[in-house]
Amino acid sequence: MKRSFTPIIGMIAGIGLIIYAMSSSGPLAGFFDVPSLIITLLGSFCALMISFPIETMKKIPSLVMKLIIAPDNDRVALIDKIIEITKKSRVQGILSIEGDISELQYPLLKYGLEMVVDGTDEDTIKELMTVQLEQTENRHSVGQEIFSKWGEYAPAFGMIGTLVGLIAMLGDLQDPSLIGSGMATALLTTLYGSFLANIIFIPLAKNLEMQTDNELKTNEMILEGVLALQKGENPRVIEQKLQSFISQKDLKAAKQEDETVAAVSEK
Repeated sequence: MKRSFTPIIGMIAGIGLIIYAMSSSGPLAGFFDVPSLIITLLGSFCALMISFPIETMKKIPSLVMKLIIAPDNDRVALIDKIIEITKKSRVQGILSIEGDISELQYPLLKYGLEMVVDGTDEDTIKELMTVQLEQTENRHSVGQEIFSKWGEYAPAFGMIGTLVGLIAMLGDLQDPSLIGSGMATALLTTLYGSFLANIIFIPLAKNLEMQTDNELKTNEMILEGVLALQKGENPRVIEQKLQSFISQKDLKAAKQEDETVAAVSEK
């Protein structure tokens, strides 16, 4: 696992900029209305509860934590590990890697290598690992869907709040001087809905989507590596095949890092 505070920093900075813009337009108290906040935030959350089972809703805190703690997807290091295992299996036999499997941090790689050690055929390994890939994608897509839907519901409930406010205001026009303040209060729910959707919920959904795509690409690379090992392909061929999953920029950066480490070791 690796920590990244960039999403949190971006969210705090975005909220800060909006608050700054509000304060430059007048007192911040004028932008705060509890009933409007209740309609927008709690109303959209209630719609979310209708849309998803309670067991799925319980995952929201853990999904938010993924903003900071994301799975480690160092593909360069992963390739090095796969090649190391491949070379060992060619020299000492496939059973020699059994002790190394328990030390691996990637569940799919452990799962695939265990089948290779057990002598499972290529088609079965590919089929079972593909099922694992699909299950991972399905699990992760639930988190994306939760925040994506919340991003849709928040502006909708903001509009509902605005309509409620307008109806209440238009129902009592005895004092025309109150129309301006009433209109401003009615529009607050639209502001809250757009604010929550575009600075919190939709960015969260996009972040989870990017994490899922990244992890799936890593797992596809693992699948390719396990199948190549099972077929007994040359380690150099396997390495070249797996490197196609990595950008040239990342490969050059890894190579430069290795050269730097080697130079320091020589000194």
